[in-house]
Amino acid sequence: MPTPLDPVAALREIAYLMERVLAEPYRVRAFRAAADVVAALSPEEYEARATAGTWKQLNGLGDTTATVVAQAIAGRVPDRLAKLRGEASPLATGGLELLKELRGDLHTHTEASDGSATIEVSRAAATALGHEYLAITDHSPRLTVANGLSAERLQLQLDRLNVLNEDDGCRLLSGIEVDILVDGGLDQTPAMLKQLDVVVSSVHSELRMESEAMTHRMVRAIANPYTNVLGHCTGRLIMGGRGTRPQSTFDAEVVFAACQQFDVAVEINSRPERADPPDDLLAMAIDAGCLFAIDSDAHAPGQLEFPAHGAARAVAAGVPVERIVNTWAIEELLTWSRARR
Repeated sequence: MPTPLDPVAALREIAYLMERVLAEPYRVRAFRAAADVVAALSPEEYEARATAGTWKQLNGLGDTTATVVAQAIAGRVPDRLAKLRGEASPLATGGLELLKELRGDLHTHTEASDGSATIEVSRAAATALGHEYLAITDHSPRLTVANGLSAERLQLQLDRLNVLNEDDGCRLLSGIEVDILVDGGLDQTPAMLKQLDVVVSSVHSELRMESEAMTHRMVRAIANPYTNVLGHCTGRLIMGGRGTRPQSTFDAEVVFAACQQFDVAVEINSRPERADPPDDLLAMAIDAGCLFAIDSDAHAPGQLEFPAHGAARAVAAGVPVERIVNTWAIEELLTWSRARR
């Protein structure tokens, strides 16, 4: 008789493989939710349903997810999983050696804001990828559409990270993707920002500001001693379910000169719908002597593989490896990130 497979692991692997290719979030959620339902069953109910084959009667399982469970218990790789495994391929063909040099990720989101997974699930995925560290950078309070964290909610998250870091796994770094306000201020209290390991500062609103005003806005944020990384600097979208969006206009020479002056890394945002900064601005940032961070901007565990896209772009553009901050060891990274506070 075939040995049963773990249906929970199969459902979660399906979700992961869907996430890495930007499948519709609601479809992914169905598999993760089904996995949680099955995982929560008592051993007695699990055995009873496995014997009777009544998986579709469970609230939270539909035809597709119930079929996955039944096939796994029958000792076969579920058809859906086999198909996704067969279709899986490297996300990018260039930059593989640089990708191996990346020690961690400085821009990720969890279910606390607009991500889909818990810190624990994200950390497990990052650990499996070989990350030494993972920054949790949920949104700041002004971004209500993304359920941004108030100072109180962020403090609770920091307390949780401290507890989780007592267990094995990659090091969790405290962080935030803080909104750059119209006047260039940062959307979180200085007292909270001071506690964090990594602060990614990004523009999310008023993206069509006049160039001079946008330049002043960005430079003020870059000069802020709490800013470590300038996130997705143009705000553009070039594909995807949210449609497209033109890049913001600003004096890139001035902005990148400020990044170089204040030791702020320019993010190479690896989300395929962003690919930010564009090639011409990436070249300008290299010439300006900027530091860089190749980040996933992951909103789901499977998206933690997105730095493959960023690494390929960095190699093609000629970004010096030593100027990519997340190739640095944790001690060097934290010395840099805390230097101006």
